[in-house]
This record gives sequence, structure tokens and C-alpha cells, in this order.
Amino acid sequence: MRPSQLLAAAVAVSSVSAAWSDVFGSDIKDVLYGRGQEMKNVLYGRQEDNKSTTDKPSATQKDDTKSTSDAQQSDNNDKSTGKATGSQAKVTSTRTKKTQTTFAADLPAGGISMITPAAIAGPQYYKVGDWVTLAWNYTSLSITPSAIDIMATCTANQATYTLAVNQTVEKTGGAILWDTGAYQSSASIPLLTETYTLMIYDSESSPSAAPKPGYLGLANGFIFGMYTPQPYVPWSEFKCANCNSGLSAFETLTLKALLITSGTTIFSLLYFAASFGVW
Repeated sequence: MRPSQLLAAAVAVSSVSAAWSDVFGSDIKDVLYGRGQEMKNVLYGRQEDNKSTTDKPSATQKDDTKSTSDAQQSDNNDKSTGKATGSQAKVTSTRTKKTQTTFAADLPAGGISMITPAAIAGPQYYKVGDWVTLAWNYTSLSITPSAIDIMATCTANQATYTLAVNQTVEKTGGAILWDTGAYQSSASIPLLTETYTLMIYDSESSPSAAPKPGYLGLANGFIFGMYTPQPYVPWSEFKCANCNSGLSAFETLTLKALLITSGTTIFSLLYFAASFGVW
């Protein structure tokens, strides 16, 4: 294409563009400007709505905020005053554990010393059915127990007889009056004609507990006998249950005759020996 033709074509295109701009340019500008203004109004309107919603809370939000604030304030007041907030208040036990004093290991455990019967009175035997009086003093006792239990044991039938339970302790000593007849009639295991051991110990402890220094341990040093009286039996009808190995009356006379004869013979031999000068 020739330069003249190119120049003519460019002039033609410029003329057409200028005419198009003159005819439609203002309309397009108005349309674009109007839509931009509408978009601006929409954007500004939404921004204003969001601002009003944020700045001015609703009534429901106000009530919720107030109730939350009141709950927090009530919780803080309860914490500061120590007031229980639950439906069930925690119960604190007022029971205190009894403390025990510990003494030196070389301190002996507590015991008793019998007064009735006295230690020098020798072995004691009591008839079943009588009243038995027992009295004692406490020895090496640094802590006085609140109560004691008193028992009697028999090794023959492996039975334990209760004399007293939770008996109040006196610092001066202790005593008990035992009605063996009443106990015999009500006991499931009767008293035997045997020896018994008196046991005295702290009610809060047990007979098998290890003794502790200064505290009352198991006192079982007093041993006594019990017997049941028998009805009278004539001598001719009497049979000794423990005399099965004894000699009868005839055997006793025979033994006496033998002893007399042997004695006479020995005496005669000695007499004649002395008479003949053997000695």
C-alpha cells in the first residue's frame, strides 16, 4: 500500500472516531458516572448500617451483658465472703483424732500389782458360786487409760470369761467384785475346776497388742484356781476319781504285815550280831 493511501485511511479513521465520540461519548460518560454514584451510595449506606449496629446494641444484648455482669459480680462477692453457692454445702467434720504421746524406748510398759489377794498370800482358790474380790494398783503408768477390760481365761477349755468391760479407771487403783454364781448360771461355757489367768488391758487396745512404753499393756501375771463343791458322800460310798492306782484295804493290810515281818527280822539279826561280838 502506498503512503498516500495509508494517510488517507488514518484520516478517515480519525474522523469516524471523533464523530462517534461526539455522538455517544456523553451518554457513555453519564451511564458510567451514574453507576459509579449508585455503587458509592450502596457502599456508604452499608457502612453506615454496620456502624449503627455496632455503636447501638440492641435491648437483648444489653440484658445479656447486664446479666453476665451481675453473675460475675455475685460470683466475686461469694468468693470474697466465703458463702456457699451450691445447693449442697460441704460439711466439715469436727471430730479430731486422738493424739498419742511417745515415750523413750527404755521406759517400761504399764502393769498392775495385786493388792487383794496380796502377793505374799500364796496360791488362791475360789469356790464357784462365791463372790470374788480382786483389787490392784497400777505400776509404771505414764498415761492413764480411759477404760479397761477385765477377763479370765482357762487353758483347759480355751475359754475367755468376761468379768467387766469399759470399766472406768481410777488413778489410785482398780477393783472388781465378781459374782461367780451368777456368771455360772448364765454362761454358755461353765466354770471348770481348773486354774485361771486374770487379764487386764486397755479397752482401746487388745490382748494381742504389743506393749508400749508408758501405756497400760496386757497384765496377766495373776493366776488363781476355781473349784466346784461336791455334795456329801459317805465314806463307804466314796469313790476317788483320781485314785485308780491306789491300794485296796486288803492290799494295804498285806503290805503292813510284810513291813512288820521284815523289820522284825532285820532287828533280830542286828541284835544277835551285837551279842556275839561281831561289832
